[in-house]
Amino acid sequence: MVKKVFTIDTLPGVQRDGTIFDMNFYTDARWVRFQRGRPRKVGGYRAIVSNALGYSRGIYVNSVDGVNSVFNGYNNGLEVVNINNLGIGSGVNQFTFTGLILTLNTLVGGTTYVNGTYTNVTLTGGSGSGAKATIVVAGTVVTTVTLTKPGNGYVVGNTLSATAASIGGTGSGFSIKVATINDGFTESDLNLWQFDSTFDAQGSGNQLLLAHPGRNLAQIDQTTVTPVLAGNINGTVLSPLTDTSGTTPTGDVIEVAGGVVVLHPYVFVYGDNGLIKNCVAGNPFDWNGPDSNEVNVASTKIVKGLPVRGGSNAPSGLFWALDSLIRVSYSPTTITVASVPQTFYWRYDIISSQSSILSSQCVIEYDGIYYWIGVDRFLLYNGVVKEIKNTFNQNYFFDNLNYAQQQKVFVNKVPRFGEIWWFFPSGNSEECNDCIIYNVREDCWYDAGEALGARRTAGYFSQVFHYPINAGATLSEQEVIFTASIATTNASAVITIAPNNLVAVGQQVVSASVPSGALVTLITPNAAAPTATGTSGASTIVVSSATGVVLNQSVVGTGIGVGAVVTIIAGTTITLSVVNSGAVSGAMSFSGLSLTLSANATATLIETANFETVAGQVILWQHEIGTDEVINEEANAIESYFQTSDLGFVAGGPAQTSPVGDNFWLNLERVEPDFIQQGEMTFQVTGRPYAQSADVTSDPYVFDPDTGKIDMRQQRREIRLIFKSNVQGGDYQMGKVLLTVTLGDSRPYGS
Repeated sequence: MVKKVFTIDTLPGVQRDGTIFDMNFYTDARWVRFQRGRPRKVGGYRAIVSNALGYSRGIYVNSVDGVNSVFNGYNNGLEVVNINNLGIGSGVNQFTFTGLILTLNTLVGGTTYVNGTYTNVTLTGGSGSGAKATIVVAGTVVTTVTLTKPGNGYVVGNTLSATAASIGGTGSGFSIKVATINDGFTESDLNLWQFDSTFDAQGSGNQLLLAHPGRNLAQIDQTTVTPVLAGNINGTVLSPLTDTSGTTPTGDVIEVAGGVVVLHPYVFVYGDNGLIKNCVAGNPFDWNGPDSNEVNVASTKIVKGLPVRGGSNAPSGLFWALDSLIRVSYSPTTITVASVPQTFYWRYDIISSQSSILSSQCVIEYDGIYYWIGVDRFLLYNGVVKEIKNTFNQNYFFDNLNYAQQQKVFVNKVPRFGEIWWFFPSGNSEECNDCIIYNVREDCWYDAGEALGARRTAGYFSQVFHYPINAGATLSEQEVIFTASIATTNASAVITIAPNNLVAVGQQVVSASVPSGALVTLITPNAAAPTATGTSGASTIVVSSATGVVLNQSVVGTGIGVGAVVTIIAGTTITLSVVNSGAVSGAMSFSGLSLTLSANATATLIETANFETVAGQVILWQHEIGTDEVINEEANAIESYFQTSDLGFVAGGPAQTSPVGDNFWLNLERVEPDFIQQGEMTFQVTGRPYAQSADVTSDPYVFDPDTGKIDMRQQRREIRLIFKSNVQGGDYQMGKVLLTVTLGDSRPYGS
């Protein structure tokens, strides 16, 4: 029998739609991408932090001076993680929400003020500014304070006052507290965050973070309005964005149902009934100047806005309504009406009124072209709205999408490999558990194969920080990591333990004298090295100096029993947890850890404590790094495999694309691997006699980077090959794999 040598000619992409026999593309894959037309493993991912609070509902990254600030919005707040360009940082910091004063209480009237009624008095003190009041002084004390301007940036409990000069010129001691505020933020499982940033050229001179926690997670057409929040992008404080600058400020809070986007130097907000609204150039606190505007340009809600290259009409932006796409351009035009010139600054063009959008999180720009998912197809805008042809997995996506969770569909991109990733919840999953990928460069589609790395809830693409960031979809559970003896001091946040390699910042400490929910915030080694004396069999020693000796330190030295720790300190007499094994003499080594907790202890004790994980936390992942899943120092293999198209003679053979009518089995005798490879891989032969028969799959054949050939005798009428990597450090890029085959039997089994 004449042997023939073929190469695998399967085309790039993973086709999920249609029948397996009718495919010229790869028929199955997990955690695989395509480059130069060949499959290769997708990169690994590493945990940046493991204690982000709750499911992420929006991520934004700002980079300055080698520090990348990763902002993460979740149901009950906003947090930031500052990392360097390697993804190494200093932990999670929570934002504080400050706001406008609503009510005041706890008036202290002071003494020797001048009687009278004083209007427009500036209230001093507190964390904010801008609050004014009418103050009445009677009997030389302040008797009433009526708020006339709420200011901004205050927190409940702030103590306010006023200068004596503003209320008559004499007196002292007046104060009043902030009772309630409008901070613009409400904790809700429906919160879905949108972010951008802008430079405040007319006010603070700061780069501002703009954040909009819309109540939109359950319904894309939700009409509830919520404030846009703003604050110094280098800080951890946000307040409602207000119209408080310019010549005619209204003091209104800027609130919408849709979101926020910056078309530099303008801030735009958008929402119900086609609302699009913008501030004055360079001043996000002035919404009533000549070049500001407010208009309703569609009949349905605007859910997303992005900047677009405007050419001579810069700045420009695209705005997605539920049923249309609108382009907004800066185009000052002056017309004269009744001898009065009027200038109109903005042009609004309806690009399409027959469009749709699946999720407010599913739009992304890639090299000037905008890609998104409609309610029943994939779309792009490159000057006109067009459908993206997808014969690979369009049915796979829309037939499996959990439409009840459509607002959780989000998009990210990996420009390094020309990819756009749409993460989506499939089946009954309430969080994203798979993603489909459009490779712009290779012009093909594939998916993650429900890989663990596709279980994400939000993400941000690589820019200055050159790794994509995605948030995990698995909430942590409260579990005991280890148990240890701790020493607490009443009213102190510092506890001490013996040296322990398992303790880490963010762990929860559970014991009788530690308040519920207390977390480890800082770990500091402690040590001392005095000389000591003691007798054999005793449980005490006398040290030359007790300076630096603390409870729960481990003690090592001549005559000290194995495992000894400090249990009592009385002057220079130290009681240990075990008796001395011999006469104690010479220098001792005292060592341990001081742990700073997030709450003060309620008693002075030596007691046993559980160190536990905190429930409800997620991991922020740095993707496209290495080959494994890495959490702290633990590395786990990532499974990656792909399955070829049908290579049988009835399908045209391994190097042909159409049947030629040879009704024979294909007898596979040898495979010659050609991979850029790390670690062992396996391949299996699978196939069937007829298109609708069950597959028969061989045992795995193992090969490593040095394997030249693999001999076998495997026959199938319709035959496919499965290649897999599932070892720690495993990686591969496929080249031109050779197959040695002969004609097999002409009568299939089962005939």
